[in-house]
Amino acid sequence: MLRFRPRHRSVRPLVIAALAAGVLGGGLTGTSSGDLQGQISATRSAAASLQSQIAADSQQIAHTTAGLNQARAQLSAVQADLDRRVAELKIVQTQLISARDHLVALENRLHLATTALAANLRASYEGAQPDLMTVILRSRGFSSLLEQVTFMAKVGHQDAQIVAITRSARAEVVREANRLASLETRDRALANAILARRNQAAALESALMAERLHQLGQRSQAGTRYQALRNRLAGLEKRAAAQAARAAATGNAGVGGVAVNTGGMVQPPAGAPAAVAQVIAAGNAIAGLPYIWGGGHGSFRASGYDCSGSVSYALAAAGLLSSPMVSGDFESYGAPGPGRWITIYANAGHVWMQVAGWRFDTVALSYGGTRWAQGGGEFSGFVVRHPPGL
Repeated sequence: MLRFRPRHRSVRPLVIAALAAGVLGGGLTGTSSGDLQGQISATRSAAASLQSQIAADSQQIAHTTAGLNQARAQLSAVQADLDRRVAELKIVQTQLISARDHLVALENRLHLATTALAANLRASYEGAQPDLMTVILRSRGFSSLLEQVTFMAKVGHQDAQIVAITRSARAEVVREANRLASLETRDRALANAILARRNQAAALESALMAERLHQLGQRSQAGTRYQALRNRLAGLEKRAAAQAARAAATGNAGVGGVAVNTGGMVQPPAGAPAAVAQVIAAGNAIAGLPYIWGGGHGSFRASGYDCSGSVSYALAAAGLLSSPMVSGDFESYGAPGPGRWITIYANAGHVWMQVAGWRFDTVALSYGGTRWAQGGGEFSGFVVRHPPGL
């Protein structure tokens, strides 16, 4: 084997599902080799497509998981910011309580000042407090006059203080009321901001989690279908191997005649097509050359050949191949199933063929000294193909 080339096909999910359903449930029970190889090819194609879908789903899940992790990190940052805002909100609420207490005290102070001022004014107008002329006329000497005047001055000063206190209290009540309204507005704004950011972060996390669960479900369904296809493929390959073994045991009865070996060289049977005779002649030319890994791929002329190089050389001599192929490529060569004259058995690791009832296989070199042998050969796990018309 030179190398393995995996074949990935990009098929839309609906096409994959339809193909898988057709392979699994379409009643593909034909017994002919061509039909059996067609089923194997279709099943492998469906399995490869599902495998590609599973890989794509896994990649999408990885992207979604990364987005979910980013969203969670963002949510953590938002939560930290919210915690700071909650602490700030508690401070604001404490300030609100203090401001309300202060406002109550100011209102009580204003009430007392207003009551005192009203009492003084009422006493002044009701005549309870004499005017200056009355005090002079009623005084009994200078000392009495001085005492009365001083008393009236004190009363006037007290009234002035009460008026000033009342004005100051009113102004402070207005300022405190405005400050209280501002704190309440800020309180509401902080509360609304906290609620909005929490809802946004929670909605983002919830949406990403739902998407990830949906993608995991899709991948699980695809994996179940893929396993069913693999089981189906194993059964088909087992049937194909048994069919090929039966054909080999009967000397490939479908062939018009079996080639003979004279003098160590295989001779084509009478009536064999010219292409078959050319393949046999080319096989004879390299039958005894050693096995060399990669031999026959750089050029058809080589001092030794590997398995795919040997088969490529023989087929190219009859014009059935234009350039060397690796063993895995022969899985899709020509037409499916055994041929009447030439049958090719291929997988990713090895390829050999039967020509007019003779096995042409580098494995035969290890015990016969030639690539030609009768009977034997590996059948399980091989795709069976043949050149069209042969």
